[in-house]
Amino acid sequence: MKHLFALIFVLLLCVNLGCSPSSGQPSFDSAAAFELLKKQVDIGPRYPGVKGHSICRDFIISQLKPYADEVTTQDFTQTIDGKELALSNIIARFNPKADSFVLLAAHWDSRPIADKEVNAALQTKPIPGANDGASGVAVLLQLAKMFKQQPPETGVVMVFFDGEDYSLRPESVDTMFLGSKYYASHLDKKDKSAIRYGILLDMIGDKNLEIYQEVQSLRAAPDVVKKVWAAAKTLGYEKTFIPKPKYNIVDDHIPLINAGIKCIDIIDFDYGPWHTLDDTVDKCSPDSLRIVGEVVAKVVYQEKKR
Repeated sequence: MKHLFALIFVLLLCVNLGCSPSSGQPSFDSAAAFELLKKQVDIGPRYPGVKGHSICRDFIISQLKPYADEVTTQDFTQTIDGKELALSNIIARFNPKADSFVLLAAHWDSRPIADKEVNAALQTKPIPGANDGASGVAVLLQLAKMFKQQPPETGVVMVFFDGEDYSLRPESVDTMFLGSKYYASHLDKKDKSAIRYGILLDMIGDKNLEIYQEVQSLRAAPDVVKKVWAAAKTLGYEKTFIPKPKYNIVDDHIPLINAGIKCIDIIDFDYGPWHTLDDTVDKCSPDSLRIVGEVVAKVVYQEKKR
């Protein structure tokens, strides 16, 4: 009878805390995350230099402030093709006094050109960026609520990179990854040494989600890849997190890797609407956000205090 009462107590506690009895962590609210994705897209184009850019920055900050211990912006300017751009990385910290922390990242800007459109007349239009941009941000914002509700033992820093997708010329990558390059180059030795590892989320909201292991991630941080895919398997998501390499991708994790930080990229690059005007909300799924959110949450909550 005592065991029965104990079980009932644990179940009631989990209900009150919004956690899963099997995982011991808060449940990921996929509907709320999907709403966050839609709200970003509703803002319109979110690249540096347009009105939606500052609106989206303020929106993300407003979503973080009730949950994070610290929210700051890393503001900088960069001249691209003779035009000075004002950019902002948004940084949120949880348990900032911890000796070490896990870095979680996504880019919050959208692309100013639809360079993968077949119709050349459409290639100069900005993309909606539902999956490519808004999906990773939505998952991180929902994780922020979970970390407030039940703080992990490790410290966590979330970085929302600006200027990842900036380009005015098709097939040009030299003007991309502006925020991650700036962040990586301005990390001091103390902060850098305190980062256990990093996880980048990019294009993780599409309905037909299949995430393979990215080649550069495997080379730079094979132990982190193993940790994430093991968590996915434990949760029953091995059909989504496929334990095989497929793409060698240049993304925001590369500047971090070059700065000496172990970082992996969780990305589904098999996405037909990539860099087109069809990267819209209807191509995304709350279930995809939930799967990725639950996996990342499990990884973070498994980390113990050092």
